[in-house]
Amino acid sequence: MSNVSKRILARRAAVQILYQSEITGVPADKLVDEGLVPEEAKANEYARELVCGVSAHRAELDRAIGESSQNWAIDRMPVVDRSVLRLAVYEMRYVDDVPQSVAINEAVELAKAFGGEDDSHRFVNGILGRLARLSESEQDVAAEAPTEEASEGVAEAAPAEIPTMGILSDFKPAEADSAENVE
Repeated sequence: MSNVSKRILARRAAVQILYQSEITGVPADKLVDEGLVPEEAKANEYARELVCGVSAHRAELDRAIGESSQNWAIDRMPVVDRSVLRLAVYEMRYVDDVPQSVAINEAVELAKAFGGEDDSHRFVNGILGRLARLSESEQDVAAEAPTEEASEGVAEAAPAEIPTMGILSDFKPAEADSAENVE
């Protein structure tokens, strides 16, 4: 069995365990440790990593999901969708060798397979897409920010540009006009 197939099965098992945890109120990592999972959800090492990771970061994952969902409190979401979203957001943020696009695609497939609503996969895709765009824009901002070393010795930051709102967009200083006429 290929590594990809093992990961797909691991995600399926992890979602089942996370779902069972929500329904029973037993912590997911405890379900795994004590072997209290259905036979089809027997966890391989990657599934165990996912379940334990989601459990350890659940509050942060829920906060990110809640901020990205429009008009949906996380506790109002269907349990399966919530489990799929937590798993995907964990992979997007903490599993370096899984590209965001793969985490999203796998989550959409899980939502199609397990989701109780006809639109579960669209709902999951929408929230994860928003999170991915937000993550990309945060990375762009971080990449553009000056490093601490680069800013050492600089007494004062350059003044910010003042937005003109288009009022001065056609304004050219006199020197610019004469320089254009010379050429």
